[in-house]
Amino acid sequence: MNRPGQPLVLKPNYSLLGVLAAIGLILFFIFQILPGTSMQSTEQQTAKVISKKEAYQSAFQYAESELGLNDKILFEDVLVTYQSRSELYGYLVNQKLLEQYDKEFEEQYPYDVYRVRLPDQDSGGYLNVDVHMNTAKPVSYIRESPDSDYQTNELVPESEGRASLLRLSEGGISLEDKVSLAVPVLSELGYNVNALELETTEADPGLVYADHSKELGESTLKLHFTYENGDIRSFEPEFSVPADHTAYVAKETARANLMTLAGYGLFTLLLGVLAIVYSVLTRAYTSFKRGIWLSILYFLFSMIGTINLLPTFQAEGYSTLMLVILFGIQTLFTLAMTALVYFSLVAGNGLWRKDGYNLWGRAREPGYGHYVLHSMYSGYLWAFILLGLQSVIFFVLEKGLGVWSTTDASQSPYNMVYPWLMPILAWMAGIGEEAVYRLFGIRIFKKMVRSTVLAAMITSLIWAFGHTLYPIYPVITRPIELTIIGLVFSFIMIKYGFITAVFSHVIFNSILMGISLLAMQDAVNIAAGVFWMILPAIVGYVIYRYHSGTKKEKPIFTAPHPEESQ
Repeated sequence: MNRPGQPLVLKPNYSLLGVLAAIGLILFFIFQILPGTSMQSTEQQTAKVISKKEAYQSAFQYAESELGLNDKILFEDVLVTYQSRSELYGYLVNQKLLEQYDKEFEEQYPYDVYRVRLPDQDSGGYLNVDVHMNTAKPVSYIRESPDSDYQTNELVPESEGRASLLRLSEGGISLEDKVSLAVPVLSELGYNVNALELETTEADPGLVYADHSKELGESTLKLHFTYENGDIRSFEPEFSVPADHTAYVAKETARANLMTLAGYGLFTLLLGVLAIVYSVLTRAYTSFKRGIWLSILYFLFSMIGTINLLPTFQAEGYSTLMLVILFGIQTLFTLAMTALVYFSLVAGNGLWRKDGYNLWGRAREPGYGHYVLHSMYSGYLWAFILLGLQSVIFFVLEKGLGVWSTTDASQSPYNMVYPWLMPILAWMAGIGEEAVYRLFGIRIFKKMVRSTVLAAMITSLIWAFGHTLYPIYPVITRPIELTIIGLVFSFIMIKYGFITAVFSHVIFNSILMGISLLAMQDAVNIAAGVFWMILPAIVGYVIYRYHSGTKKEKPIFTAPHPEESQ
């Protein structure tokens, strides 16, 4: 660990780190990458995914020939988003039925689809056609009119009052009328209507048939119809999800919300207040200029990531005004988080320097260029180690707790304006989280609990609770995983410094996100995935070349070592 006033030096044991990094990469490839050995919860899409333009072409042809769409619609006027039946996918993974489902039913009843939203000038609304992401085959559709009582994807009423409302919106048609409208559709699709079980009564909105010839576990194929103004509004075939699975997910999600609010939100707010206070109290040991550039980068990266998720919000059907309001709120939240990062950088730097430690070297200090270069090297090696550690943690938790995961369309690169920009969030997380929960968090809690290890444990728990809303069950999984990884990041920062910790975090996330881009299997995203994985090396080397050979200035303030002041 460096001292203020001394040249910056970083001399890792590359031999030991290299061996551990190699082991980490091997474990990562075995448990998370290689087909046949990777866990169900970490398997990647292997089949070739069609382009969004191909999905549009298939949906438009289907809408013209089968649904009576007469408008000429250009690709530029169409919204194509990735949608996933996450409850079904989660049930299949949890019950170890995914492989069998893929063999028997996925081609006709996919859980992942492209939803193509075609403008419908006749109704002033939209016609949504779901298209198989691999075969380009249309599998379902939903009509949306501006004054509809329905919400997209809402097939089953939530309450008796809503059921009555939807019955009125159907136009007063009887159960017999519904059946007469549905039968031709089912017959054309090859279903034997006489072999299907009608589950709907006269009082129920919509129409549901069960096909008991297609069952897997406790899941049965259900053919859902909804109606509006006397005609079919939607048709969606989907395998059912057992009620106990749905109830379990709802209960776990409630637990995750509580942990996020109480364990992460409140304690992070506390850290924000303390960061402002200690920025002032330690101003003699730090500078309010220090965190400006990193905070600006954090803000820019965060906003780019938010704007890049525009298709996700558009898919929810928000109006332009509502989108502006939502992005305004998000901008205010990002500004607040940027302030937290800024004051954490200032206060964290001041607290460590006050106690005689230089964990965040300044660019003008002697040795800075070589120090950054070695921080980058160490960052890659520690990222490889962490990838292996994460793989082992998931493997142990999967075997011990029965951990399983499902899909999350809201965070998918397929729902981004530019998927290749997704790894920019790795830099946002690396800068912001290491500043708040490591550089500042560890030192401020050390003042309270008098133990660096306990302080690191507390901040790692707070950080981990901020990741409980990922669709991994039971939801305690990620807090366990990230508390362990957070302790490793804490060790890296204390042993090697803040810059190494940031590099480790950025590289770790960039590799995971880069692999997601590689899985998209198109040239642009493959190139982007590789680029983001090597970008930290480029950044580290450029900083090294810029600073090596330049004249360095001595620090303005030299704090005594604690032992020297006694």
